[in-house]
Amino acid sequence: MAQQDSQGTSPPAHASTLGNLTAVREMIQRHKRSDIVFASIGLLALMLGLLTLLTLFIDLVMDGYPRFNLQFFSDYPSRRAGSAGLLSAWVGSVLVMSITFLTAVPVGVGAAVYLEEYAPKNWFSDLIEINVSNLAGVPSIIYGLLALGLFVYGLGLGQSIVTAGLTLGLLILPIVIVSTREAIRGIPVAIREAAYAVGATKWQVVSDHVVKYSQGGILTGVIIGMSRAIGETAPIITIGALTFIAFLPPSPITEVAPYLNFEWLSSGFTVLPIQMFNWLSRPDHAFHTNAAATGAIIIVVTLLMNGTAIYLRYQIRKNIKW
Repeated sequence: MAQQDSQGTSPPAHASTLGNLTAVREMIQRHKRSDIVFASIGLLALMLGLLTLLTLFIDLVMDGYPRFNLQFFSDYPSRRAGSAGLLSAWVGSVLVMSITFLTAVPVGVGAAVYLEEYAPKNWFSDLIEINVSNLAGVPSIIYGLLALGLFVYGLGLGQSIVTAGLTLGLLILPIVIVSTREAIRGIPVAIREAAYAVGATKWQVVSDHVVKYSQGGILTGVIIGMSRAIGETAPIITIGALTFIAFLPPSPITEVAPYLNFEWLSSGFTVLPIQMFNWLSRPDHAFHTNAAATGAIIIVVTLLMNGTAIYLRYQIRKNIKW
């Protein structure tokens, strides 16, 4: 009788099992189709963006091709388009980026390390984290207005290289902090625990292990922030950058002791995006050719910086032995 009951109940249980397997297979197939559709849409969007960027870049290169020569980099701006160059603009960009790097990177990395490793986890640290994340999305013109009131008029630094560097430093500071914190969070907890287990102090764990292993991500965030700063125009215009400048700031290095000169910090300046804007505002088509060449140069520099960040991150992570 028991065997009959068992045999009598087996077919419905077997059918139910087959039905469940069929439903699972159909669900997996639906999910696979959804994945394929989503991947296709994402690939299409990526290709559309890259194609648009490539088209614009090729158009700039074709328009500015006649000015791609060494003379274009070694001549000062001029009222004659054929003899106008980028010397004062690219030198100004290098000096401004130097101040930006020296101010934003130490402060940003230090703040990120403190918030992630030392700061107590309470409502105040959460408030700081929320505000830092929000500042990363604030329009750049807001930083220009802040710098105009704080650095130009409040501290009396004037419309100078140091003002521009501090302004762009504030602009990329949230980017550096956020990217550094994300890089630190990616370090496995086991590394910290192993270091503590052999008697390492908090500072030794942070400096010799956490920061060392996360330096690839930190460096990537810094370079991406700098590549954004080099193309910014709105905050630089707001603080009063010159649109036409036919001289160079004083050299930071001199031939007499102490071999350093800080007069260049208070000098007037221009940068590549401002020079491009100046040439675009001219009615002469020849100046537009100069602007196209400048735009292509800015894009190339930005791509090189981002490519360098990716390469360095890959090399650093490849050489790390966990």
